[in-house]
Amino acid sequence: MGKVKAFFDRKQINPSAKLYFVDAMGMMALGLFSTLLIGTIFGTLGEKFGIDFLSEIAAIAKNGSVAGAAIGVAIAYALKAPPLVLFSSAVTGAAGYILGASITTSSGVISYTAGPAGSFFVVLVACELGKIVSKETKIDILVTPTVTILSGFALAKLICPAIAYVMYYLGYFINTTTEMHPFFMGIIVATVVGIILTLPISSAAICAMIGITGLAGGAATAGCCAQMVGFAVISYRENGVGGLVAQGLGTSMLQMGNICKKPQIWIAPTLASAICGPIATVLFKLECTGLSAGMGTCGMVGPIGILSDMGGDAMTWIGIIVTCIVAPAILSFIINEILRAVGLVKTGDMQLSL
Repeated sequence: MGKVKAFFDRKQINPSAKLYFVDAMGMMALGLFSTLLIGTIFGTLGEKFGIDFLSEIAAIAKNGSVAGAAIGVAIAYALKAPPLVLFSSAVTGAAGYILGASITTSSGVISYTAGPAGSFFVVLVACELGKIVSKETKIDILVTPTVTILSGFALAKLICPAIAYVMYYLGYFINTTTEMHPFFMGIIVATVVGIILTLPISSAAICAMIGITGLAGGAATAGCCAQMVGFAVISYRENGVGGLVAQGLGTSMLQMGNICKKPQIWIAPTLASAICGPIATVLFKLECTGLSAGMGTCGMVGPIGILSDMGGDAMTWIGIIVTCIVAPAILSFIINEILRAVGLVKTGDMQLSL
């Protein structure tokens, strides 16, 4: 066992939940951001302003093979893969993304790919196998890419149909249930996705994996915005303008260290998420899709995603401003002031080192 451990240490193969489901998934979200999400933004701008070259870029960036390749390289980078494994992971990521299954629905048979979830699981395994053989032979330039790509493709053929089924029906259940029960599911989806956004897990990657869309996507966006705007506003005493921008346009994950010390500081943004969810689904009927739904106000990607899905009519703009900015700010502030009045939250509890 000692020799095996030493070998794995030399290869930088150190399996852990944090590495695979926090670090790798977080890096995966960057891969998605650099393709699907930026492609969506370019596509929206190109459509709204008639800029053809932005639309052309969007078509390439949103292509499944391109997105899968970016995910593959991003995950391999998180796993500290050597160069040949890193670059070969572009192929395994693309394979995991585009392979899937034919699923029979009420409207007929559709081809559903495993998408980001397929890329994620395929690359994790193929990358670690590639690292094992890397630089172990004199023909490394042939052996390492061959092992990485063949193992990844074989695994993709094996598991991607099952992943496609699971992701399709999970997304179908959430999306359909939210359409049927927008009030209660608005609360649940907004609260859960909002909490995931603040945790050191990628809410954007999870939303992309399950294919969240429609009202469920709108609720997820509202929940994420409530966490980010909420923390930005209630910690303004401690962190000033820098904290307002870092959390409101960056990430509420910055507060995780403080949450571990004083969990009660999480109450106000979480309750705001629960309230803003049904405001999005019932009052304004906001809709958003996939990756954008899990980004919140980070770079204003969530609101842009809503605009991309729904267009820019007056009611949509009002809904975005109220649900994503005004309501989270006011609700979080009021709830937090009540918590301060009863002594559960004190000045300094949300101090950041910026």
